[in-house]
Amino acid sequence: QVQLVESGGGLVQAGGSLRLSCAASGSIFSINAMGWYRQAPGKQRDLVATISRGGSTNYADAVKGRFTISRGNTKNMVYLQMNSLKPEDTAVYYCYGLGHGTDYWGQGTQVTVSS
Repeated sequence: QVQLVESGGGLVQAGGSLRLSCAASGSIFSINAMGWYRQAPGKQRDLVATISRGGSTNYADAVKGRFTISRGNTKNMVYLQMNSLKPEDTAVYYCYGLGHGTDYWGQGTQVTVSS
């Protein structure tokens, strides 16, 4: 079993930056990739960015060039650096872990970008 805990959300003005953190615990050796998803009110949960065990990254078109996903040295931490934030980035951001036939999710952290 894997537990994911996010932190770092909050309220920021448009053009500002935030850094989200995700701490994984438990059977982290079973995680093949990690990433971030987001869900705005009334909308589906969408992919933001992923990073594989080997370090390959993938981004949604809407965040390319503004967001950066990275892993910590201890491999149990994943970060999302968000720059040039826009009001449309407002959402609950969820940390995600891909295991062997199992998906893991954090509880989510709210990011609100004011105009």
